[in-house]
Formats: sequence, structure tokens, C-alpha cells
Amino acid sequence: MSFKIQNVEVGSGHLFFILGPCALETEDFAWKMARSIKDIADRLQIPFLFKASYDKANRTAVDSFRGPGVQEGCRVLGEIARELSIPVTTDIHTVSEAEIAAEHIDLLQVPAFLCRQTDLLEACARTGRAVNVKKGQFLAPWDTVIIADKLRAFGCEDFVITERGTTFGYNNLVADMRSLYWMRKESLPVIFDATHSVQRPGGLGGATGGDGDLAPVLARAAVATGVDGVFMETHSNPAKALSDGPNQIPLDHLEEVLTQLLKVHSAIQSTP
Repeated sequence: MSFKIQNVEVGSGHLFFILGPCALETEDFAWKMARSIKDIADRLQIPFLFKASYDKANRTAVDSFRGPGVQEGCRVLGEIARELSIPVTTDIHTVSEAEIAAEHIDLLQVPAFLCRQTDLLEACARTGRAVNVKKGQFLAPWDTVIIADKLRAFGCEDFVITERGTTFGYNNLVADMRSLYWMRKESLPVIFDATHSVQRPGGLGGATGGDGDLAPVLARAAVATGVDGVFMETHSNPAKALSDGPNQIPLDHLEEVLTQLLKVHSAIQSTP
């Protein structure tokens, strides 16, 4: 299956990217990040969606930064999409949020912990927008077929499934590259989330840790496996990020990382 999100082709054999900071920290920050990433994408001639979350609803600690909320966050993302002519995506968490976000957001993203919530999947499908479902850390890859069946039953044919690691003991995840193969074998468009696959959930006690240096490593392996897209969070100063700093790729490293991924993809495409 293949479809388009504005100018981004999904499932067509071309590699696309979802790039942006974890959280929509401020409006000014979001604009600076979007413009910087677009400049890099234009130089490399790669299709991408800009991502930032308006509400980090599952933070480890109760007093952690969450974001500006659905109304304000979607307004900002919608304006970025219109002015920069790039599609945008963000997490939604409730049925009502799906309806609000659909007015501005091109790709509605269902968080991993909510991937089996039937009412939420139905709400996303009914909007007519494309949907990205993060595979839960607790799911086997073949269980995503049931998610796909739900979306199709609700009238949604434009969707992708994102691999973001599987629970591996306490405070750790493992990315099983076999999962990418098995999901694509079911004719499902698949994205690899390099950022959240290197998380250590709750690994810092009151916050999530991670091994951000490994994100490019896993991304290269995923591209070699044959994914349709790569999801990577990036930040101009990860050490100062208000959410998921340890996992985000420094913005000044992003172009180098993307260039490497394009080379891997080109090599795979040229192999009989």
C-alpha cells in the first residue's frame, strides 16, 4: 500500500523522515527548529514531516513539562505547515483531541501506550487524516495486523505503523530488526523510531534516560532492513531540552546523520 501526505510519498520505495523536537517548548523555538530542519532537508532533497508534541501526557514525574496544550500547539503547528509548506505531525491522546488536531495536522500520531485503544483509533480514522500508530512496547510485531484491521474497518487506508522498541527487562528497551521485516511482510508501511528505541524509561528515577548516541546506529540498521520511513527527534541543545533530552540528536549533527542514512538507502535500492 502507498499514499501521499502532501508532497511526502509513503510506501512507494522512497525513504521519508519525521523530524523535530520532542516537545513544543515555545512557539519561537518550534519555528526556529522547523526552519533549520527544512533548510537541511532542502539541501539533501529529502521529504519530511515536522514533528513536535503539544502535550507530553505520559511524563515520568507529575511536575515534568508537558507543553502548551492541544489548541495552542495545533495552531502553531498548522501555521508552520502553511508558511513553510511542510506536512506536520503530533501525538494525540483522546477522541476530542483527534477532532481538534485534524483541523491543522496532516498525520495524527497515536502514542505507543494507546495503540490498542479502539475508540481513539476510530476517532483518528473518522477524521480522514493519515494515521501513524506507534507499536506498543508490549506488542509482538504480528499483533499490529489487528491494529491495521481496526483502522481499515473504520475507513482509514492511509496509515503507518512505527516500531519504537520492545520492553526488555526493567528500564530498558530493545529494537528487534526482525520486527521491521515481519510487519512489512504483512504489507504494512513501517517507520522506525530511532529516538524512542534508545530510551531507558524511568532510567533516571524521576525522568527517562537514554542512549542518544545509538540512535543513528539503529537508524542505519533499520534503513538497511528496508523501512519506509525514519522517525528521529532532534534539538538545538539536547542537554537543555524540556523532554527526552538524552535521546535527541543534536541539530548540528542532523545533516551528517541523514546523509549517512541516504547512502545506506541508496546502496540497498541498487542491490538486486
